[in-house]
Amino acid sequence: MPRKFGLMISALAMGATMLPAAAMADDPRDPSMRSAAARARDSAETKRLNQGQLAYVRERDGKILGDHRRTQGEIDASYERANADYARRMAAWRRAVAACNAGDRAYCDN
Repeated sequence: MPRKFGLMISALAMGATMLPAAAMADDPRDPSMRSAAARARDSAETKRLNQGQLAYVRERDGKILGDHRRTQGEIDASYERANADYARRMAAWRRAVAACNAGDRAYCDN
């Protein structure tokens, strides 16, 4: 029985250390935020951090969009080439069918 109890205590201790700590963001009881000046500094810092993240996200998204547009352009060009090749092969096939139907047996092999 003592071994099971020790294992249980160990498991509980490990579980307790893995629990996330509660964040105290914007704690109304925080003594350092009681003055209007401290709240204004905190607000300005939050705004600066948010603007920095916004600039980062805009730059990142712009790069992703540019990469996407470049890739899409390459895909579109590849599609256009493949479509033109298909149209050429279909035209040649239609000419061969017409020649075969007209009696030219050289075009009737396939």
